[in-house]
Amino acid sequence: MRLVVFSALILGIVALSGCSHTTSIQSVDLNGYWHDELFNPVPDVPSPEQVFALPPKAKSELLQSYNRANMGSGNSISAHDWLSQQLRADKGGFQYYDNYTRVAEVTYKERQGNCMSLVVLSSAMADILNVPVEIYEVQVEPVWDKQGEFYLLNGHVNIKLMPPELMNTAYVRTGAIQVDFLPERAMRGYAKKKINRQTLLAMFYNNLAAEALIEKQQDKAYALIKQSLLQKPDFPPALNTLAILYRYRGHEDWAEDAYRLALKYTPEDLTTLYNLALLLGEQERLEEWAEIHKVLELARIRNPYYYYDMAQQAFSDHEYQQALTWYLRAVEKADYRHEFYFGLSKAYWATGNERKARQSLEKALALSRDGDRQRYQSKLNAMEHH
Repeated sequence: MRLVVFSALILGIVALSGCSHTTSIQSVDLNGYWHDELFNPVPDVPSPEQVFALPPKAKSELLQSYNRANMGSGNSISAHDWLSQQLRADKGGFQYYDNYTRVAEVTYKERQGNCMSLVVLSSAMADILNVPVEIYEVQVEPVWDKQGEFYLLNGHVNIKLMPPELMNTAYVRTGAIQVDFLPERAMRGYAKKKINRQTLLAMFYNNLAAEALIEKQQDKAYALIKQSLLQKPDFPPALNTLAILYRYRGHEDWAEDAYRLALKYTPEDLTTLYNLALLLGEQERLEEWAEIHKVLELARIRNPYYYYDMAQQAFSDHEYQQALTWYLRAVEKADYRHEFYFGLSKAYWATGNERKARQSLEKALALSRDGDRQRYQSKLNAMEHH
């Protein structure tokens, strides 16, 4: 069986900078890293103020709803407590939708988005109600995804709504309240780092830039990367995204400059090291590649898509039992990926285990959405009529 080598670039979504040791160095002047002549201006990049802005109607609705909640009650409910209840998904407040980063106004209207969208919306609503907040980057195990040509590493952020400082009103509850898709008890084992709004904005714009790259909107991606680094010039994930963009435009020297600047800030960042190693390998700079590869080889076995790609190759080669082994290892590493269970279903079916094939396909269906869901449902229907 042929060895499967990753050829896709890795985009860091949200921010993985907290997962690597950050070296304290003076920020570098980025003027020499920009190449505006390659890109056309785009008109639709939101300003930092627009990221958190809510329309007057939304502000009015929010204030009126909160005031109604306090009318005629023996005890007033604090603004931060009330707001946390409005944001709960089980109350129809907000639904998780990965790789979907939007400004507060859009999220307020659509009621869906990723963890970054939830934090931005929560912060915007808290501003209206004068609720203090604390924003955190949570150093969870990164969640892997694949979109088109890119592997995605999803980090995590959440927000705490702080209680009012003045205690002259009898509130029902006064403790700080965490707003997150994940329950607070699930977050207790992870280190977290408090970040300011500037860092959150840098993450936000880099998310949008990565999403634009996936959609092949390179001019937009460039403008968004600029906004990200305007907020935080020493932000390695945005430098990594900039380097990827330059590579796609055929300027490997500029890409390498951006990669190496990112590594000055986070020398052990595996995302940047991996992408730089790809560039060095393609240029046949083998000694430099080998030095980085020593570090990456240990990290590769943590990537569930390593096992998935091996499984796909084995299945293509009709080595179904071997494919089954690789799919199982991929699921063991990331039991949240619908395509892993779909592959597992195919392998079970090919090896004669129809019961487990159906179970795996049902799991893929439960984890999927939109077009994939329809495809899996059709496959399941075909299995049941087999």
